[in-house]
Amino acid sequence: MDATFGDGGHTEALLAASAPDGRVIALDRDAAAVERGTPRVQAAAGRLQLLHARFSQLAAIVEPLGLKERVDGILFDVGLSSRQLDARTRGFSFRLDGPLDMRMDQTTPAPTAAELLNRLPAEALADLFFQYGEERHARKAARAIVEQRRTQPFATTRQLARLLERILPAGGPIHPATRIFQALRIAVNQELEELTQGVQTALELVAPGGRVAVISFHSLEDRIVKHTFRAATAPPPPPTGPAAWLPVTTPPQVLKFRLPFSRPVTPDTLEIRANPRARSAKLRVIERLPAPSLDRIP
Repeated sequence: MDATFGDGGHTEALLAASAPDGRVIALDRDAAAVERGTPRVQAAAGRLQLLHARFSQLAAIVEPLGLKERVDGILFDVGLSSRQLDARTRGFSFRLDGPLDMRMDQTTPAPTAAELLNRLPAEALADLFFQYGEERHARKAARAIVEQRRTQPFATTRQLARLLERILPAGGPIHPATRIFQALRIAVNQELEELTQGVQTALELVAPGGRVAVISFHSLEDRIVKHTFRAATAPPPPPTGPAAWLPVTTPPQVLKFRLPFSRPVTPDTLEIRANPRARSAKLRVIERLPAPSLDRIP
């Protein structure tokens, strides 16, 4: 499964690696990506199924097909694609002037970034900027936004970026608008909630011997993946209280997952030089262990 089809690069690699008989299910919440990828379905000669869906819908996709615990690998490439970031009409970039939309799926009635900016009170905006963007000047930005929208409601990316350039400290490696734009995008698309549910569901769907891999691009995403994988590979706590003195009458719990890499895999210098947008990427992988034979359990 490729849970983030995008432009289809990972899906193509999965089809090639699983040839000649492997089956790939790919999904994307961006209807435009699914539409662009439709010709690949025919080219894959029945080996590719491409769906318009979100991470939180993984179980609804797989279970009716009878594939629970039979998927050999599930890949998440979290965040924006370059095509989405470079599209002026999507509103993701503060460097391109366009409508403040930021919906990954523009077919949904979800609130746009402009609607959040123009409706939420200052306290809610500040919390959003701090929690999802880790912006230290969240309250200052929120107050300035509320003040400006009284006379001029927000409609474009450039309008917001200019305000943030004016009121937030300059300097450092990132633009003053970076964290605010990130926070709005995450809020509009409920990205952290989707990722949490998607990764947890993937652990239930992957087959023994199969792997779940997640590529993330900022600390909020990576923290969710790290903690979910750590919990899945932690040994069960020993019994306490009266239960600790009872005789063992059932086989001990056996770990279901392991981490094939002790640390996240990150791009090297050559990869960053070839693709600068990969500089913050982290790949984490978890593997479901084969079920142990009961006759070998003491």
